[in-house]
Amino acid sequence: MPLGKGLSSLIPQGGLRKTFRRETGDKNDNDHNRIWHIPLSEITPNAEQPRKDFSHEDLEDLVSSVKKHGVLQPVIVTEKEDGGYELIAGERRFRSSQIAGLPTIPAIVRSATTQEKLELALIENVQRQDLNPIEEGFAYKRLIDEFNLTQQEVAEQVGKSRPAVANMVRLLDLPEEIQKALVDKKISAGKARALLGLKDEKEQMRVFKSVIGEEMTVREVEMEVYGNPEKSRKGSVRKDPNIMAQEELLEDRFGTKVTITQKGKNGAITIHFSSKDELKRLLQELA
Repeated sequence: MPLGKGLSSLIPQGGLRKTFRRETGDKNDNDHNRIWHIPLSEITPNAEQPRKDFSHEDLEDLVSSVKKHGVLQPVIVTEKEDGGYELIAGERRFRSSQIAGLPTIPAIVRSATTQEKLELALIENVQRQDLNPIEEGFAYKRLIDEFNLTQQEVAEQVGKSRPAVANMVRLLDLPEEIQKALVDKKISAGKARALLGLKDEKEQMRVFKSVIGEEMTVREVEMEVYGNPEKSRKGSVRKDPNIMAQEELLEDRFGTKVTITQKGKNGAITIHFSSKDELKRLLQELA
């Protein structure tokens, strides 16, 4: 199934059950073109939902809209073997409808495997930018570990670059306290990735506490982690912005810290890695 095309690929494949309260659409249409109005009490949340943090405050605007206009875009559900339905995509609309006290919700019914449930929920959240970096990284890791997908295959499924997927998964190697800071938005994903350059957890925590206590840019965190190759005995030397732009391009390409040093016509490109697995990945990228 072309999941990488987004939610437009969620049209159901038939086999709809006939116990809905109300339906809309032309009765001459095929079942898969119909929108059904299903009682909210018959729907359970998606067990594969990668997003775990749904605060009431985040839903307030949507709840107000649902109360005034109803649910304008149908959710996607699948039939459960023991009766009722399981949500695949549209968790915010589903929760907002519950809070708003609606009796039913417009829905499209389709069949989906466990992998598809996770992929489709992940696609929706990524498109809406609803996931925090740890939730996103964990969802990618599940697709890789449980369904034997490569990082490239995951990237293609969710419409991301492979380095972006790799960077999110790497965040799961950080200590729990730093991961929690990411969830709570006390530290950015860029600064957290820079901390991965430190192999020792104690060193990661030391620099992390410095980051929390000071207003440091991502580059300043990287200099704290990797050292400052641009510093001379006479003091700090400003790096050529063209070199910095080239570093960023290479970092996006390889999903890790890259340093370019230049002296006259000569220079060097240093690609940093923080584990044997990352070194193996980089060697495959360069092969």
